[in-house]
Amino acid sequence: MVVGSTNLVTMSEIVNQGLQKITKGTGIVFFGTIIGIGLGVIGRVLLARFFTQSEYGIYSLALVLLSIFVVISTLGLHEGATRQISYYRGRKDMSKVQGVITSSVQIALIASIFLSVILFFTSGIISTEIFHEPRLSIPLKIISIAIPFFVLIQMLTYIFRGFDEVKPHVYFQNILRSGLFLLLLVPVILLGLPFFNVMYALLASYILTFIAFAAYTTKKALFPIKREAHLAINPGGKELLLFSLPLLGLFMINMILHWTDTLMLGHFKTAGDIGLYNAALPLAQVTGIITGSVGFIYVPIASQFYSKNLLQEMKINYQVLTKWIFSATLPLFLIFFLFPTVVLNFFFGSRYIGSNIALQILVIAFLIYAFLGPNGVTLLAMGKTRFLMYASLIGATLNIILNVALIPSWGIVGAASATTLSVGAAHIFNSVGLYRVSKIHSFTKHYVKPIFLSILLIIFIYAFVTNFFTVTFWMLPILFILFSTAYAFCLLLTKSFGPEDIMLLLAIEKRSGINATLIKRVLRRFV
Repeated sequence: MVVGSTNLVTMSEIVNQGLQKITKGTGIVFFGTIIGIGLGVIGRVLLARFFTQSEYGIYSLALVLLSIFVVISTLGLHEGATRQISYYRGRKDMSKVQGVITSSVQIALIASIFLSVILFFTSGIISTEIFHEPRLSIPLKIISIAIPFFVLIQMLTYIFRGFDEVKPHVYFQNILRSGLFLLLLVPVILLGLPFFNVMYALLASYILTFIAFAAYTTKKALFPIKREAHLAINPGGKELLLFSLPLLGLFMINMILHWTDTLMLGHFKTAGDIGLYNAALPLAQVTGIITGSVGFIYVPIASQFYSKNLLQEMKINYQVLTKWIFSATLPLFLIFFLFPTVVLNFFFGSRYIGSNIALQILVIAFLIYAFLGPNGVTLLAMGKTRFLMYASLIGATLNIILNVALIPSWGIVGAASATTLSVGAAHIFNSVGLYRVSKIHSFTKHYVKPIFLSILLIIFIYAFVTNFFTVTFWMLPILFILFSTAYAFCLLLTKSFGPEDIMLLLAIEKRSGINATLIKRVLRRFV
């Protein structure tokens, strides 16, 4: 009995430590992401309101192509570096940690310069032959120069992430880069400069962000990057390459899964359609903030758990986090799904309310992601990169088929439908695979019970509000609070809180400084 009790206490302590780390990191990433997305949305709103719908579409298409070339340039090394650094730190093998850092930066830099040159000289062919839009050529030439800077920002971010350091991601990826672009965009608009100057502003934001990030890295001195006269492939670097190459295939397939809609709209439709679709897409992505924030810090922590064979602790963390991710995502999903026209009109103006159905469909994809939990990043932490590649391949294949079938007839609604169905299929496949290899899943009784009850309560609230009021944007925050309260009430009524939820609340209270004594007293009555 004593031994069992000791093991139980030890497990509780390990789970608590993991939840505290995740809470700390998630809070930083979440608020940084909120700020970054806010700055990004402001930038997109300015572009949509002060430039034509076609020009906004060209900007969105150029941004997707930049992201594609950056993903290829990283060769999967960014996620691989995070996982390998965390894994070797768990094993106290710092020589391999150093090898991973040096090799990842060197290889990614060489690849990014090579692809930057390719995009610069093929921009004309891509613009006219693939997208039938000659105006895209100059923007592509400009952003091609940004590729090496963007890749180095990515690599440094993910190396810091391997050391459980998430602040650089917030400072540079989320806030500084988006803030600089917005700051540089304002004079372009005020001076009435031609559209291609927007792309110069984008390029400058990446260059300046990298300079600031490099200075920060040097000053922080958390890890040294050895200067080698030749390409450094050391033991840690070799293992990184072997681990990361399947990830490259995974990320290339994910490019198809997540960006085929925009690319195929460019091929089958017009730049104007891309502009309309990219009013709905960034708003839908806001609903994925919580899941993405948790996933960003969850990988290194889960990797260390896995390196120590703490699978039961991983399972408990996964179940608690999924319940809280879904609880936080649901109210925002309801706002976008139930009132899409109000949201679009406020942010982008009446010209873009035609994307309301696309917005409703797209947010379903992010709700599925939240509902199933961080399955993909958990598989990544366990080193199951080949399975992840197969799951993404299924989703990508389905995405291509559905986009080809639906876009010519349904336009942006077809693109949104294809994305939601294919992304949903990939996440379901990931969840099935995760359960098969580890028995980890999110579907506990404390998670499922309140969902059914809350559906009835939310339908009642929606029917009452729409029958007695004309919903305007200023009412949406009130409705958000109502939906949040309704779901919290259902959680309490079904007694869906456990001891781990109290642990997480204590961690949030400790990190935020908020006095949650009253909330804890209420929760303890329902545990």
